[in-house]
Amino acid sequence: MKKLLMTLLAMGAMFCASAQKVAVLDMDYILKNIPMYESANEQLKQISQKWQKEVETKNEEAKILYKNYQTEVVFLSDEMKVKKENEIVAKEKEANELKRKYFGPEGEFFKKRESLMKPIQDEVYVAVKSVSDTKGYTVVLDKASSQNLIYFSVKADISDEVLQKLGYAK
Repeated sequence: MKKLLMTLLAMGAMFCASAQKVAVLDMDYILKNIPMYESANEQLKQISQKWQKEVETKNEEAKILYKNYQTEVVFLSDEMKVKKENEIVAKEKEANELKRKYFGPEGEFFKKRESLMKPIQDEVYVAVKSVSDTKGYTVVLDKASSQNLIYFSVKADISDEVLQKLGYAK
């Protein structure tokens, strides 16, 4: 909904000022042609898999404790039952805390992604701004993220120019 509103506002602004020039770019295409971005994505994938395995291991430990508890429950005293139940709950809590630590909104994955991707995104933004300023574009739309972009002329696509500005000429 937010994207739709932003697109409509951008299009409305374009129609109100007929002297404005509009360009389109494909951010996915640009990022796929930047080796540093691909490398960062691969690092994130490996880190994510490693951390996910750690979380799954903790969850599996909790499941094993629970299965063992189920088989032993008839032989356990009330005190031992409570102790085993607390142990299971603690292991589940440990797994959830680990998951939140790694993948939560303020988690390690978010921070790592930010540290790897922000410099690339900033560099792309500077290149887009430079090309836009040079060519006189007042609005640049990303066709990769805009589902509302119905048609554009290939002449309006500045993706290759942005890549060239970044030093990754096609």
